[in-house]
Amino acid sequence: MLTYAALKLIWAVLLGVLLSMIGLMVGMDMGVGVLLRFVGRTDAERRVAINAIGPHWDGNQVWFILGGGAVFAAFPNLYATSFSVFYVVMILLLFAMILRPFAFEYRSKAESLRWRDNWDWMFLISGAVPMVVFGAAIGNILEGVGFHFDWRGQYHQDETFLAYLLNPFALFCGLTSLALALHQGGAMLAMRAAEPVAGRAARAAQWSGLIAAVLFVAGGFWVAAMPGFRLAAPVDPNGPANPLAGAEVVRETGAWLANFHAYPALWAAPAIGLLGMLAGPLFLRARHPALAWWSGALAWFGTLFTVGGAMFPFLMPSITAPAQSLTVWNAASSAYTLTWMSAFALVFTPAVLLYTQFAFRLMRGRLSPEQVSHDDHLY
Repeated sequence: MLTYAALKLIWAVLLGVLLSMIGLMVGMDMGVGVLLRFVGRTDAERRVAINAIGPHWDGNQVWFILGGGAVFAAFPNLYATSFSVFYVVMILLLFAMILRPFAFEYRSKAESLRWRDNWDWMFLISGAVPMVVFGAAIGNILEGVGFHFDWRGQYHQDETFLAYLLNPFALFCGLTSLALALHQGGAMLAMRAAEPVAGRAARAAQWSGLIAAVLFVAGGFWVAAMPGFRLAAPVDPNGPANPLAGAEVVRETGAWLANFHAYPALWAAPAIGLLGMLAGPLFLRARHPALAWWSGALAWFGTLFTVGGAMFPFLMPSITAPAQSLTVWNAASSAYTLTWMSAFALVFTPAVLLYTQFAFRLMRGRLSPEQVSHDDHLY
């Protein structure tokens, strides 16, 4: 039987996988939405881009729900605290994502070009905002968040949302996330759309991948120079999940690189991420969009596991009460809950991935402006 510490570690890794899948699958759809007005110069061309993700976009959104549900069940302290800290950001994210289904369903309900153009702006906004928020939230967590718990375990926020929403590093991470999404969306359109949409999307994806690589490297130097967090004394991984237990945490410059120095194998994560960002544009230039898409997947996984490797075991460090920072060890659910969740994940995660692969294979093939103009069943 797995120990409590092993279960916590398994779900920390699974959390990284879920966040990567959110970036990969949801980011792909968001990237297409942002690129819509640039790769499509006529109404028919824009409909090609929309219908390239039309059969899949609502299914891909489920990764958001799955990620939130997993955090709620596996790390309830993290769920409660993060949704409180980022409450205003979550509302912004919610309203942006509400625009997406409206845009899909209502855009083609009227023949007016002005009507459709306005909905195309909604695609851009509802694609860009969530990805910037996604990256900015990760940047906020790397910097540390102002919160503490009182003696009753009651959460208190120590900074306003403007302090973390609009700071330079968070916005920098948001732009990195957006660049990765644009590469993924462009690679998807290069696979699923006919010319001229495919060529324009491929060029946009090439530039996005290169920009993401530059931002990723610059972000690495930025993180190395910023104050990070580390445990100054050992903790019991099998101990109770209690943020008030009083762990010894220090905040010092360069602390986020400590795990990489202690475990050199972790450097594989940023290497894979950077390789994916650089290989994607090369594959697109060689007219291999499918390989570019998979390179984008490596970029997402490499980026988010780089963040996870740097922060481990921290999940949400506190800048005002470092000893109460949320970690894998003190924010997890019970061993009973994690055991049952692991059993269900062992069965349903492969099933979801197999179904996703089946759906994409079933809907493979390129869409042309002529095809969408004569098919009433398409968006």
